[in-house]
Amino acid sequence: MITAPRFLIAAAHKSSGKTVISTGLAAALTARGRAVSSFKKGPDYIDPMWLSAATRLPCYNLDFNTMAASEIAPFFGSRVQSTDLSLIEANKGLYDGVAMDGADSNAALAKHLGLPVILVIDTNGMTRGIAPLLQGYLAFDPDVNIAGVILNKVGGPRHESKLRQAVATYTNLPVLGAVHRNSALEIGERHLGLTTPAESGQLDQMIKTFGEIVGASVDLDAIGRLAATAPDLPVVPQPAPCPTPDVRIAIAQDRAFGFYYADDLEAFGAAGATLVPFDTMKDTKLPQADGLFIGGGFPEMFLEELSQNTLLQEDIKQAIEQGLPTYAECGGLMYLCRTMAHQGKTRTMVGAIGADAVMHRRPQGRGYTRFENLPDHPWPECPEVRAAHEFHYASLENLDPDLVFARAVKRGYGIDGKHDAVVTHNTLAGFCHLRATGPMPWVPRFVDFVRKVKANKQKSPTI
Repeated sequence: MITAPRFLIAAAHKSSGKTVISTGLAAALTARGRAVSSFKKGPDYIDPMWLSAATRLPCYNLDFNTMAASEIAPFFGSRVQSTDLSLIEANKGLYDGVAMDGADSNAALAKHLGLPVILVIDTNGMTRGIAPLLQGYLAFDPDVNIAGVILNKVGGPRHESKLRQAVATYTNLPVLGAVHRNSALEIGERHLGLTTPAESGQLDQMIKTFGEIVGASVDLDAIGRLAATAPDLPVVPQPAPCPTPDVRIAIAQDRAFGFYYADDLEAFGAAGATLVPFDTMKDTKLPQADGLFIGGGFPEMFLEELSQNTLLQEDIKQAIEQGLPTYAECGGLMYLCRTMAHQGKTRTMVGAIGADAVMHRRPQGRGYTRFENLPDHPWPECPEVRAAHEFHYASLENLDPDLVFARAVKRGYGIDGKHDAVVTHNTLAGFCHLRATGPMPWVPRFVDFVRKVKANKQKSPTI
């Protein structure tokens, strides 16, 4: 067994300030010299970026949808053995989830991993009313270990005093801290949620400020003691050393494209691939590589920069037409289209896919998805229904009539409500976001496809 101090930051509802509090706690604990591992419950790319920036370590996702329940605890255990304590940030409210029985909720994760729960309560406009709220959360599922509360967005000393008195009078929960309203604790929002750290500007100073304010407002020692009450975890065997890389895969990593799961990137190394980053707005050619990966992000926010880099666009299009194995998700799919339109502006993109990407004011696809791979999938995949997620305000319009799809959508929207993942040459590009897990080993299969294409090219005579 291993000792693994840990806790879950949850809330009564979304937009309670969990991410700022979690980031501030992670930064404050890290500044004290603690090695903090961080996790985010559910499918999320942006919040993990903030947590990773605060801890200076990768942040990992824990998701009942894309992971088998049996692999969550071993996965968690494998990522905490070299750190001092672990912070897990919930998504939405403590008891929220897709399943009505709560089987995929934050509360279920807390019970599954033995996590003491700290509730972050948005106290704006609230005084004595915090008491029945907390009583309800405590009584709803007695098996959930709600161990403390952080008062957030407090109006001032008098407001804080009333809140503390109400909590002490009607519950046995300790108040672990009170964070007052402060414009320095605001992260901008947009259609997909919070802005990413790369866009915020002065990232290091923001993280430092979060840590200083939250650290001064919360009892960090009490949180450390609470985390230490978590039960020990079984020892998890360490993964085998990564094999010697034999393929190189170019990956778009910049302000426009940054939606990548940390463990997916690790899976490339485990499969024998070296990831070679490039910048879609600055680099004029792809790096030397045997494959290409363009994940999601916010390409619509960088229309001008992307469209002006015509040399890279032409290089990518030519590489795809010459058979470079390529995988693209969501924003990557949009980038590979003929054009992209956002807020009245339309700009030319790569043009490898016969469609135009158009941004809308409302989501076109949002939530968990299920799909079945079709025979035209470019690399061998199991035909069983697979789980993924989508969150896109874009649609594809003016589709070429002869476009080939690799997925039949069973739940969700994908590209046209029935299909997802366009196939062209050795390229697969869709709106669904995949996660390399036991039920969905897409990374090793893609890498193996890259390897086979490379081997076939080496066998072919030079013309």
